[in-house]
Amino acid sequence: MDDELTISYAREERKAIFERYDKGKSADSCIDPWDDPANLIYQQIDKYGFIYDERIQRQQKTDHCCIDSQLEKERKWIYMLRRWNKKDTVEKLRSRVFKGIPNNLRSAAWLKLLNVEKTIAENVGVYKRMLELAREFSTEVRQIDFDVNRQFREHVHYRERYSVKQQALFNVLTAYSMYNRELGYCQGMAGVAGVLLMYMDDEQAFWALNTFMTDSKYAMHGLYIEDFPKLMRLLSHHDKILEKFMPKLRKHLMKHKLESMYYSVKWFFVLFVEKVPFSLCLRIWDIYMVDGERVVVAMAFTILRLHRTKLLKMKDMDLMTDFLLIQLHKDFGYDDDFVIRAVEQSMVDLKRIKMDLPPPPLTHEFPQNSLGVCIECKTESKGGRSRNEISENELLTAEPRIGQEEAIAPAAVTNSLYDADYNFVEEDNMELYQSIDSLASSPAISRSSSESSIESSERSSECTRL
Repeated sequence: MDDELTISYAREERKAIFERYDKGKSADSCIDPWDDPANLIYQQIDKYGFIYDERIQRQQKTDHCCIDSQLEKERKWIYMLRRWNKKDTVEKLRSRVFKGIPNNLRSAAWLKLLNVEKTIAENVGVYKRMLELAREFSTEVRQIDFDVNRQFREHVHYRERYSVKQQALFNVLTAYSMYNRELGYCQGMAGVAGVLLMYMDDEQAFWALNTFMTDSKYAMHGLYIEDFPKLMRLLSHHDKILEKFMPKLRKHLMKHKLESMYYSVKWFFVLFVEKVPFSLCLRIWDIYMVDGERVVVAMAFTILRLHRTKLLKMKDMDLMTDFLLIQLHKDFGYDDDFVIRAVEQSMVDLKRIKMDLPPPPLTHEFPQNSLGVCIECKTESKGGRSRNEISENELLTAEPRIGQEEAIAPAAVTNSLYDADYNFVEEDNMELYQSIDSLASSPAISRSSSESSIESSERSSECTRL
């Protein structure tokens, strides 16, 4: 009887949440003052839609490209988009992406890069059907509703409760929780879907999100499932890179008990969203859609490479964590073009010694069940309850990875230069890294699912599967 009451309550709660999103923002909506910043007077909106006012002091970065140069870049991209599958477009695509996609053409470019329109044509009506099933069966509605209202609170399209984009984000995440039942929902997915929705409608974002999760180039399914296997591979690989290229910085971080999990989890889990300036984050996403996780590995390395001098001067773990996770979001210290050139060089350096990618994924990191199949939930899931048990494997994967892997054998690299921290520098690119050196003078992750939770009381950073 208790189970029946619990399931009945969960059903009513799910229905009420969906009704609030269906109604949207209206005069009779019951919205808490914190949920709706309509009474605040904003003074400025950047070209990406983020709001700035007297409460949030951020230095606005101006575009250094002249108008003529920007118009020329747009002209080239318009021509490419019209000839997407032509040989000359394919040959020039990667180099043009590294130079930056014009923001007003980013929507069209992302749809092409992720092959979204073709996917929609092959799956007519599926998104709508998944959304209908979510209304009846989704066990993730409560957590998704909670996370939607926390996402991009400074963005003009997400700031108001039950706004059009909040509705779209809620719909995409609940529908996907039904389409990929093996994954369900994980908190990091809200940030990823939220960025996609800035450049796509809800059905397009749904299929773009699915491409990120299931395509082998991105394979983000393994990033969010139980035990976070891909996240663990990325963390371990990041540690190896630091040990090989920047042992002095690595030793300094460990001396002050700053393990890589404390800062890099947030980088990998949300693809640097709200961890670096948004304009730079978009540039990384552009490259990610072409090169996959190589750019994620290289960007994490580049952040520390660019800022190692400043980090070496810091003597406090909290100060370093704040710098890497908060201060760099406000001001990265370098313009976007410079950072992308450094990232590109890092990708070359890592590929030269076969460290541009982490170890290959295991089979279970990809979906094992058919997508879009409605599977009967357990009673605990129907009632919205989480299991209390923590598996031995979950605890194991939450432990620090340092020292658990074999040391990397020195690689034989010819015609190269190295700095004091064993940073590989091509002679042709020495000027770039001389410029870098001259200028470069606790987080939580939630895995929201009704089936499991991960907790670690031994560190200030958590990985939690609700």
